[in-house]
Order: sequence, then C-alpha cells, then structure tokens
Amino acid sequence: MTTDAATANAVLDLALRAADIAGRQLLARFDRPAEGLTEKSTATDLVSDADREADETILGMIRAERPDDAILSEESGEAEEGTTGLRWLVDPLDGTTNYLWSYPQWAVSIGCYDDEGGVMGVVHDPIRGETFSAVRGGPALLNGQPLVLEPRDDLGKALIGSGFGYDAVRRRRQALRLSGVIPHVRDMRRGGSAALDMAWVAAGRLDGYYEFGVNAWDVAAGAVIVIAAGGEVQQLPTGPEGAPGTLAARPGLAAQLRAVVDAAADGIN
Repeated sequence: MTTDAATANAVLDLALRAADIAGRQLLARFDRPAEGLTEKSTATDLVSDADREADETILGMIRAERPDDAILSEESGEAEEGTTGLRWLVDPLDGTTNYLWSYPQWAVSIGCYDDEGGVMGVVHDPIRGETFSAVRGGPALLNGQPLVLEPRDDLGKALIGSGFGYDAVRRRRQALRLSGVIPHVRDMRRGGSAALDMAWVAAGRLDGYYEFGVNAWDVAAGAVIVIAAGGEVQQLPTGPEGAPGTLAARPGLAAQLRAVVDAAADGIN
C-alpha cells in the first residue's frame, strides 16, 4: 500500500512533536547521575530511566493518535501488528553510552515505513537544537531549511563515519575492517550515534557512513533523510562481523565506498 501525501505529512508532524517533547525530557536528565541503569545485550550496552521515559512519551503519543499503526521500538520491543500498513521504528535515545558519559552526541530517532520503504524520518539533536526531517518524495530539511547534497567522486578526499558494536568479538572484527578502509579515504570519524551519522551524511558533514550490526531503529529515520537529500543508502549483507550493515553516502561515492568496505573484509578472521 502506498502512503498518500496527506498521511505522510500527518505522521511527520506527529514525529516532530514527539521528538521535541522526548528531547526536552532527555535534556532535563542530561549530565546528571543516571537512574534505573541496567544492562542489555552485554555489560557495556546500557539503558536507563531516561531512555525509558522518552520511549514511553513517543509511543504514548503514537498510540493515542494512530492506534492502528505497528510500532518497533528499541526499548519496548515490537507492539502488536497494525492494520494500516504503516510501521513506526523508534529509537528514543540513540547514543545512550554518550548520553550517560555526558558526551554531547546523541539523538531521538523516529521513522515510519510502509511496504514501499521509508515514508518519513525525524532525527532530533536536542543538544544542538537541530532537527533533521524528510518525507518520501519531499526535500530533506534541517530546522526547516533544505538539504541538497552535491556529488563528489574522489573517495580519497571523503570524510567517512563508522561505528562499533558492544560485543568484543564483533568490535575486533569491525576494527579490522576499519583498518582496511582508512587508507582509501581522507579520514574516519566515530561519533557513537548511527542516527546522527546518517543525518550528518544528509547535511554534508560526513561524505559517507557504514556500519555493521546496526538495528533497524538506528538507521530507519536517517535513511529517509539521506535519500531525500539526494544521497544513496545501501543494505550491506552479513559479513565476518556476523551481522548485516548499512551504508550511506553522498552522490557519486556509494559504489566506491562499498567496494572498499567489501574488499576490507578479506583481512578479517
């Protein structure tokens, strides 16, 4: 089912409002002692009451205004399937470790998809007061101003983002792949928030980004924004890291970056 423009704009409006409220809640707790701190996948993968409060706020607003939509949230798991053909993908706090260490690189990420792909995406950075957004077929925006990516074809001059998982074995393999990518690019950055990495590709602050082991809620909103800005997003098959990945780049660089990322897997064991 194709989502019409009116519905796309309605879910975008809801996402913008929910991200703003959740962002203000997160800011109120930021740089304070964490409460309700527990572990998730590993001892270094953490979640706190800040994540949970933001999650409850966003999901509560979606359920109140669009009770028949499906929802997949990092903190709450998958809600019962909806009947509208729309599915929300929510990361209430992408970059939890950064947040807990008072490192100002984290965001609220809210995407909505149908059978044809991304309908809209919102990545909200409360620290900088920046909101990246887009609907399918419309422009990508940063605080209401259009984002349009210019093509580039020299990977050697490109600034590339990436990231690492919490599992020690996967992190080692990701580092090995990174060592194979670095010689082919200008430099690498590791921000710690996949949602912001994707949004920054759309804004031209990064020329490209790749990471293995990210979840759907990490990159769903950012993918919509990158594509709307004129960039390209590719899904990477499962590699030696043991998980599939995502690659995003400005026009002219995706194929080159993909070739280097693929080739770098040869050095992983």
